[in-house]
Amino acid sequence: MDALLSPLASLTLTQLAYVVAIDAHRHFGRAAAACHVTQPTLSMQLGKLERALGATLFDRTRAPVVPTPLGERVAAQARVVLREAARLAELAASDGGEVAGELRLGVIPTLAPYLLPRVLDVLAERHPRLTLVVEERVTDEVLDALRHDALDAALLASPAGAGSELEERPLFREPFVGYVGAGHRLAPRDTLDAEDLSLDDLWLLAEGHCLRTQAVRLCGEREARGARAGSLGAGRARFESGNLETLKRLVERGQGMTLLPALAAAELTTAAQQRLVRPFADPAPSRTVRLVRRRALRRPQLADALGAAVLDVLPSSCEAVGGARGRR
Repeated sequence: MDALLSPLASLTLTQLAYVVAIDAHRHFGRAAAACHVTQPTLSMQLGKLERALGATLFDRTRAPVVPTPLGERVAAQARVVLREAARLAELAASDGGEVAGELRLGVIPTLAPYLLPRVLDVLAERHPRLTLVVEERVTDEVLDALRHDALDAALLASPAGAGSELEERPLFREPFVGYVGAGHRLAPRDTLDAEDLSLDDLWLLAEGHCLRTQAVRLCGEREARGARAGSLGAGRARFESGNLETLKRLVERGQGMTLLPALAAAELTTAAQQRLVRPFADPAPSRTVRLVRRRALRRPQLADALGAAVLDVLPSSCEAVGGARGRR
């Protein structure tokens, strides 16, 4: 064993951090600045590592600097080693029962701006040593990042699908409401039925958003075959947006309607709710928000702490699913 390790006996975590920084910035000066060291110091440590490995990790003759094929693999492995090293501190904290460490979380865009502001203060108060790193992405991108270990957990509104590397836990059911412009044919209605919806006058999010898929499904398979993103009537505007807030602004100007999840509707003023929001008759269409995490997550209690906080901040319009409960 000693003979195998001896060429790398002088390898340090600092050297690996420099490799990752150079790979990320593709520039020695910017990498050094990101690591808060001088460029000669960074270059010297990289040289020591390359000599220990007996190979060149970066092509310095090109601008920007690029990793060699081996350098790409070493940088990827360095990220794994640095993450595992960081978990040593987490293990010490967990031995005392404390929730501590970094949780890389993916959240879909139709959920993040309405749920996260409610959750962050609760997490900070309960678990001051839990660091939440959030990325807002559409569902397919989040699942891909989870499977490639670029994220630890996610809040999604679609099933994660088959796969042994992920597990999901339904957290709560979030009903939809209609957000209806003043001139829309459904504006006079107090409540809506799913059968009232038509793709001819319903603003939709762009492809890739699960809320678009759910809205199209509500409109029925016959209309779904001809669905277009953001379609509003024959011969009228066709518009595609990845932002639910943009669709809300269109409705507020009296144009068409869209579907809002309950958390988005809860953020509206009382006047806007009375003027524009139309609930669905029971049983209201809804989506189930799930906490999805990697099965190999070393600190599952981090994800559990997040799930408990989410359930504790839900408005009355959302309902916990099954045995899901917060810490009230």
